[in-house]
Amino acid sequence: MQPCTYNPRTMSPKRLLLIFTILFSCVGCDQATKVVAKAYLADEPVILLGDTVRLVLARNYGAFLSLGSAIGESSGGMLLSSIVGVVLVGLLIYLFVARPQNPLVGVSIALVVAGGVSNLIDRVRYGYVVDFLNVGIGPLRTGIFNVADMAIMAGVILWAFSDRLWKKPGALP
Repeated sequence: MQPCTYNPRTMSPKRLLLIFTILFSCVGCDQATKVVAKAYLADEPVILLGDTVRLVLARNYGAFLSLGSAIGESSGGMLLSSIVGVVLVGLLIYLFVARPQNPLVGVSIALVVAGGVSNLIDRVRYGYVVDFLNVGIGPLRTGIFNVADMAIMAGVILWAFSDRLWKKPGALP
């Protein structure tokens, strides 16, 4: 991993614009698709591309892919939301205070935060997260997820491979 410098005064307007664009566009797209899913998928699932994609409305009371859903339906749901909120605040502080030498790290953290914030909005608003996407072939299928989950996964994968994807200008291969 590339080292970071901690100087909030070095935050460039371009970096701020990029971070806010990622945050607002991911949250906006996720919330819009959830509104459409709640309006049109309440009665029955929609099957697309020969059953490769299923659009089916689900209430996720747990964390990623319904992990810990039994906790989420009880009073533990507030605990889950609180933990997620604290982690997101920590990531936001890091995003605005730290300046990683690898710019892909900032993009990846912004994607994770955007997805987490959007799912937290659902959790606070409804008491659960709206999920509606399921993909697969035959019996081999994913869990039910949403656009915010895709942003989180894209951010985690980008973060994991950021050093391989970005080479410092002037560095030897």
